[in-house]
Amino acid sequence: MAPPPAPQTMKERILQTADKLFYLQGIRAIGVDTIAAEIGISKRTLYNHFPSKDALIAAYLERRFVHARPSDKPPAEQILATFDSLERRFAAKDFRGCPFVNAVAELGPSDRAVKKIAIAFKESRRLWFRDRLTELGVADAEALATQLVLLVDGSIAQDLVRDDPAMARAAKEAATVLLRNAGVDVGGDGAVKHVKGHKRTPQ
Repeated sequence: MAPPPAPQTMKERILQTADKLFYLQGIRAIGVDTIAAEIGISKRTLYNHFPSKDALIAAYLERRFVHARPSDKPPAEQILATFDSLERRFAAKDFRGCPFVNAVAELGPSDRAVKKIAIAFKESRRLWFRDRLTELGVADAEALATQLVLLVDGSIAQDLVRDDPAMARAAKEAATVLLRNAGVDVGGDGAVKHVKGHKRTPQ
């Protein structure tokens, strides 16, 4: 029998509450007094763990900075599965877009700390695509990776405006075309076979 989970520390409770409120209602709309009241603590207790709202915002974004999980699936399947994951996320009632884009839009480009975290997150996703494309032997993996992240961000924006998870499917179809044009043999059923003219390294 697995041991019971360790109880949350106060710092974890504050961060979890801030994460929920910042993401669902907006960073500017939520003050530290609201977060403290939601938990049932004083603002002074909150400031003992996070010295300022800016520090709490940075911690919130760092908490959202989750790296892609390792996978033993073929690289192109991993790429296309990204859009399947987006469609599932779009269908969730609590989806409010990309927290990093939202933060930059709310706080403005002059907030360098927030922008730095947002850029780092977006670049990590682009590099993930680039690495999968490199594994496939795609010639210009850098450029194609940039195009794929544009499809991701574009589908997120379209879903927020239209409230239509099918935007992720449309982005997946566009990604499939880009992969085919780069020499990846994607079957009509969406199954990825190999890269034309490239001998894949055994996994």
